[in-house]
Amino acid sequence: MKYISTRGNAPVLSFEEAMLTGLARDGGLYLPESIPQMSKADIAALEGVSYEEAAFRVMWPFLGGAFTEDEFRGIIERAYAGFAHDARAPLVQLGSGHFLLELFHGPTLAFKDFAMQLIGQLFEASLTRSGNRVCIVGATSGDTGSAAIEAFRGLEAVDVFILFPHGRVSEVQRRQMTTPSEDNVHALSVTGHFDDCQARVKDMFNDFAFRDAVGLAGVNSINWARVLAQVVYYFTSAVSVGAPHRSVSFTVPTGNFGDIFAGYIAKRMGLPIDRLVVATNQNDILHRCLSQGDYTPDGVIPSISPSMDIQVSSNFERALYYAYGEDGNAVGQLMDELKAGGFKVSQGALEALRESFDSGNCSEEETRATIARLWNGTGELLCPHSAVGVKVAEEHHAPGTPMITLATAHPAKFPDAVEEASGLRPPLPSHMADLYDRSERVTRVENDLTAIEDIIKDRTGH
Repeated sequence: MKYISTRGNAPVLSFEEAMLTGLARDGGLYLPESIPQMSKADIAALEGVSYEEAAFRVMWPFLGGAFTEDEFRGIIERAYAGFAHDARAPLVQLGSGHFLLELFHGPTLAFKDFAMQLIGQLFEASLTRSGNRVCIVGATSGDTGSAAIEAFRGLEAVDVFILFPHGRVSEVQRRQMTTPSEDNVHALSVTGHFDDCQARVKDMFNDFAFRDAVGLAGVNSINWARVLAQVVYYFTSAVSVGAPHRSVSFTVPTGNFGDIFAGYIAKRMGLPIDRLVVATNQNDILHRCLSQGDYTPDGVIPSISPSMDIQVSSNFERALYYAYGEDGNAVGQLMDELKAGGFKVSQGALEALRESFDSGNCSEEETRATIARLWNGTGELLCPHSAVGVKVAEEHHAPGTPMITLATAHPAKFPDAVEEASGLRPPLPSHMADLYDRSERVTRVENDLTAIEDIIKDRTGH
């Protein structure tokens, strides 16, 4: 199994190399040369197996011999051992044919734990074997950062630097990043918004002298291993509601397009997914693009669902690669146009996207109303992101086809917004009960590439 860049001008890598590299040297994102297929019998055989066994069967064909079967099974077992629910990703029924996939039972209470806990174990196994050391740099709109720090804190062969937008994450999200005491983790509070943080990370990857000097590696959803880990719960949840004997649809609250792109990979692998519905908040560039074909960022507006306050959705590039017939040069041209202000999706590519994806948006008022309505009507307390998903899912739910909405975070990560909407302040789980009492370690930095690189070089001894 080999991995190629969406822009077509980077070295072809193995799974392990692509995982450790993150962003391709031509600025593109890695994808497998071909997508392994699962037959109806393979999918049906997932019924009743543990989440860990399903994860092994779904991901194993993508690894290309990077690890032995026993090594990879051990990696998966360790990755999910700290989850608070035995099912790992349980389903809850909200209404007739509408289900909520709870993805917040990991150690940092967000869906990012599914990928990041696995990546932490993959990195540790690989680096222990090679004796190498890497410097992980990531940008976060709230949840990726805490999940990365939790996964890599205290590991000998890894330094972790997480950039988050100053004042634009919830207090719980911030404290999850700033309270770990291990010397190898560093939280950098950057002036600006998430797109600024993400742009600086990409700039560092494109500064090859810096990249090579510090051994830069990435764990944002630009990293293929992140996407691959998220493919698993599409299979497990779909089988729970009748796949492969019936089609299933999914609605995903998304900003960076990684989680829903994992669903697209599941569909290409053979999972009978009818529709993949992109749910956006007021920063609805993905909805506007899928509706009108125009991808022009127009500024980020802070919201009560901050993890979705994004205008430059990195993983959308992967979807565009397939929509443009796997033409890396066409994708590279679109990304150049994006740097200049925005781009138009060709009619043929837009039709290709619409074959799989629908979209909708949700205002702040609608988000609050959905939280209140679901709490009063079902007893299910939603975080603001999950509420965006539920509202959009209800608008796209076709009778006769089960709809699964991804609940991406625990409501306790956004207590102010949830309390305002529902009247109930969700408590933190017991293992985080003292979060507000822990001392914080954080470095304020301007949105300046040189300043950020200097901090990283100083702290890693380069």
